[in-house]
Amino acid sequence: MTPAVAAAKRAGIAYELHAYEGVEVGEGDYAGAVAAALGRPAGQLFKTLVASVDGKLSVFVVPADRRLDLRRVGKNAVLAERAEAERATGYVVGGISPLGQRKRLPTTVDASALEQETILVSAGRRGLQIELAPADLIALTNATVAEIAR
Repeated sequence: MTPAVAAAKRAGIAYELHAYEGVEVGEGDYAGAVAAALGRPAGQLFKTLVASVDGKLSVFVVPADRRLDLRRVGKNAVLAERAEAERATGYVVGGISPLGQRKRLPTTVDASALEQETILVSAGRRGLQIELAPADLIALTNATVAEIAR
């Protein structure tokens, strides 16, 4: 059980786990390939990105078929270095979950999540996604909701 799954279980929310194989990090559109492997539309799968905004790390959850619009999240926003993101969250890139992170970082979920009945995010390791209601993700991460994807 990953820390992300443990957090969902502890909170008592409804969730479902989905495993997949054959998708490698760094080979093209990783998030899109995960959506295809799960047989889900890319707009239902959300990727977790870590960025530095004015020198402070934050988490951004955006649809797999879109990109984080760094200009919308902050004037001095840049994606975090791989090692920095892994150190802060306790997860490896390709398996970073917005749930159960080592250090709770400010989190923003793209507003498009609210258009879905359920969304899928990493469950804390490569090859595993957790499906849950967007409202539950927002509540568990104390996230703000904003239009952050393009």
